[in-house]
Amino acid sequence: MPRRAPQLTIQEELMPALNPYLLFNGNAADAVGFYESVFGVEAIITRFSDMGGTPEDMPEEVRNRVANAQLPLSATNILMVSDTPPGNEIDNSKPGFTVQIEADSAEEAERLFTDLAKDGAVDMPFGKVEWAEAFGMLTDKFGTPWMVNYTGNAQG
Repeated sequence: MPRRAPQLTIQEELMPALNPYLLFNGNAADAVGFYESVFGVEAIITRFSDMGGTPEDMPEEVRNRVANAQLPLSATNILMVSDTPPGNEIDNSKPGFTVQIEADSAEEAERLFTDLAKDGAVDMPFGKVEWAEAFGMLTDKFGTPWMVNYTGNAQG
């Protein structure tokens, strides 16, 4: 008779939130509409034009793309969706997703970013951004893309 793996207890207060972040090449709005209908939730959508610092010469079609959409699936799980910015389109050489971590502090976010980036590649340096006190993007040594985030009071 096969043995069962032991039941693990996760201490939620010690774990950062992990959320799937799906990436699209200009059709994220269609995907968001589909996922809203499937999961019966309403997404919170930010378009590139809603973000500060959007270049004036950005084409209108790109300005209207989804910069970030959040579909709350439960109190702790969020399906996140975005169109890729120009020049970062998804092809067969990179995955169409990333794993997003919401850390409990800027210090913890920086530690996670540094540890995950070891022997990997930094795609966006870690630092303060408009939507978060601390944020960075990287690809770990196994090819898995990550977004490490600490929102803090940036949206307060």
